[in-house]
This record gives sequence, structure tokens and C-alpha cells, in this order.
Amino acid sequence: MTVPFREARIELDAISDNVRHFRRLTGVQVIAVVKANAYGHGAAAAAVAALAGGATRLGVAEIPEALDLRRQGITAPIVAWLHAPGERFEQAAAHDIEVGISSFDQLEAAGAVASVDRPVGVHLKFETGLSRNGIAPADWRRVLAEAARLERIGRLRIVGLFSHLSNTSVQDDREALAKFEEAVAAAASFGIHPEIRHIAATAAAIDLPEMRLDAVRIGIGIYGLSPFEDRSSAELGLRPAMTLSGAIAAVRRVPAGAGVSYGYDHRTSRDTTLVLVPLGYADGVPRHASGRLPVSIGGRRYTNVGRIAMDQFVVDVGDAPVSIGDEVVLFGDPTLGVPSAAEWANAASTIDYEIVTRIGARVPRRSA
Repeated sequence: MTVPFREARIELDAISDNVRHFRRLTGVQVIAVVKANAYGHGAAAAAVAALAGGATRLGVAEIPEALDLRRQGITAPIVAWLHAPGERFEQAAAHDIEVGISSFDQLEAAGAVASVDRPVGVHLKFETGLSRNGIAPADWRRVLAEAARLERIGRLRIVGLFSHLSNTSVQDDREALAKFEEAVAAAASFGIHPEIRHIAATAAAIDLPEMRLDAVRIGIGIYGLSPFEDRSSAELGLRPAMTLSGAIAAVRRVPAGAGVSYGYDHRTSRDTTLVLVPLGYADGVPRHASGRLPVSIGGRRYTNVGRIAMDQFVVDVGDAPVSIGDEVVLFGDPTLGVPSAAEWANAASTIDYEIVTRIGARVPRRSA
């Protein structure tokens, strides 16, 4: 079997199964978040898999991401919640994309492109303590009054009310929920009764049942990764969907004292075999994890040596028998004995979200 030079294999069944797991766990609707190319997994394929698993809606950051899904034939409800300054929402209205509203100006813009024949679906987002986007508490009543008016005259359809949690502590998240409940009550006072209320992402959906409301927005969890430092994917009942791999591009036998890669940060301590792996920081391999990055070759685990370069890095395999073309698994499902994205995150002092999302476009995605 020929091993691909570099490849990210995406187990679509894992995405579907992970969505089913969250549906069973929470008992509410799942909004599958496929922003940023589905956290690096391939947006359209991941979206189809999530919908097959029972997701009722897709979530993206930006309208262009939603438009791309529409171009690829996805007709399910999509909500986009982060907008460029001055966004007018014509494309969203034309393609039946729901819009997250975080200001009075955005509300006016949505209403301006709507018609009685085609009202724009909106989700009103409230600032509840994260200090990012969202309608400021001082503006709640003004926005709600206008939203109610636009809904009454048939120009808007208020699909949802939502906010976002900080995941700082249970107390902080409960304070945010209490603030959100104030916003929901204020909306009701204006006659606004949305289809869904949503505030929980993966972490809160798992740990805080009171946050589940009518729907949960699941991002990292549908890709089988854990949002927690103290619990693995397997412990959460999730299966990682991405396996990043490559083929050994070169094998070199070197003596003790041989320098490895730029700057000779590493010199060999003995006669040994070095192999070249054809992925680098251009492909999303974190350079600042040089000398700490785990990989698996022939069922054995190794750590890279020397600096990670733009297109490649080096692994010292000692006296193990290896050949050009042998598979190197960079990360995948740890239950299969390979490194996990979480291990890579620890090596790079970051989070598993970043590890999978940063895998570059030069790495082909292959659905399995």
C-alpha cells in the first residue's frame, strides 16, 4: 500500500457518532459548529456528517462560510454570528442564512434587506460577561423593541436568543446564565418568544445540564476532542475524527555528534538513524514544539529532534528498521496507540482546538 506524502484522514462516521452522543447526553437540539473549515476537518463533509448524526442546524462565524456551504448543496438551517463592519446582509437574506445580531445597527441592516415574502431569520445575541460581541445590556430594550416591531410586520423571524460562556468557573458561567435569563425575560416582555435559546458550547453541554436550554452549540466535541485538560476524549465517550499522517521522505544513518536541522539545537548522542517527515509549520506543525513533538512510526512512539522547519521535521528512530515511504502518524485516536491532538497541544503549550484547526490547506483531507 502506498502511503500518502501527507494527509489528514477524516472519519466522518466519528463526527456523526459524536453528534449522536451529544443528542443523547443533552436531550436537546445540537447546533453543529463548522466554522474555520470545521476546525480544520473540511466544512462541507463535516456538515453533512453532523446532519446525518442528528444535528438540526449548522453554526459558522461568518456569512462567507455559510455561503460556501450553500454552494456545496447544503440546505439545512445555518446561523452566522460574526460580521464585518457595515455588513448589509443581502447575501444572507438571498440564501436563507440566519444572522446573529449583536447591535442595533446590525438589526436595522437585517430588517432593511428583508421582505414580507422573505423575512430574515435572526438570533439575538446578548452580552452576558464575556466582553466580546453581543448586545450591551444598556441597549437591550431598544434592540428588543425594534426586533419585536420588525417581527410583527413580517420582516424578521426571531429564531433564537443566545449568548456565550467564558468557561472560567461554574460560578462565572452561572452568573452569565442568570444575566441571559434576564435578557430572555426582557424579550418576553416585548412579545418575543424564540424557537430556541442557546448558551452552552461543548464544555457546558457536558458538565452543566442547566445550561442546555433548547439547544447546545457543539464545536470541538463533534470532532471527538475534549475541551477539558483533565479528561480525555475516550473518557467523554468521544472519538477523534482526524488522523494526521505522512510518509517518511528520507532515511539517513549518522554518527554520534551529528547536528540536526537549523541551528543544531540537537546533536545525536550515538550512531543512529534519522528520518525525515514531510510536514512542517506551513502545514500547521507547531515550530515552538520542536524537540517535544510525539509521533508514531511502525507502532512505536518517538519524539522529534531539532527544529521543526517550514516543510519538514526530523525523528531519531535509533536502530529501528525503517524505509522511505513508511507511514508516520503525527496524531489521531489515542485508543489506537498513536499520539493525540491533546498531547501535541501540551507539547506546544496550547489547546487541541488550535492543533486541528491550524492544519494547512497543503495537507489533503481524505474522508474515510
